[in-house]
Amino acid sequence: MAKQITYRRVYEQAAPKDGKRVLVDRVRPWGMRKEDAHPGEWLRDVAPSSELRKWYGHEPSRFTEFRRRYLAERHDTGHHEAAEHLRDLATHNKLMLLTATKDADHIQAAVLAEWLAKSR
Repeated sequence: MAKQITYRRVYEQAAPKDGKRVLVDRVRPWGMRKEDAHPGEWLRDVAPSSELRKWYGHEPSRFTEFRRRYLAERHDTGHHEAAEHLRDLATHNKLMLLTATKDADHIQAAVLAEWLAKSR
């Protein structure tokens, strides 16, 4: 049975209720040392490709197309293994997806949370 899946910015304080914390950004959060992020895991390969991330540029008007392209990337060889690992984590753990992105409504963590919820 799948557990609760939530997401938030990595800069927010860690809490015991978070469950398994997974950083889902390709690059280290700006201004933060790796050990300060306190992720349980860092799954770089589940993040959008560098090309897609640069194209998107966090422009809300591009989010629908970003979402479509990002979900398509889940099937690419480089992303598939990490995506399946994340799906397995979500099945066995309460999961907190972490990202450095400011706009909580237009981030890859939101897309991943939705994708994982539908994968139940």
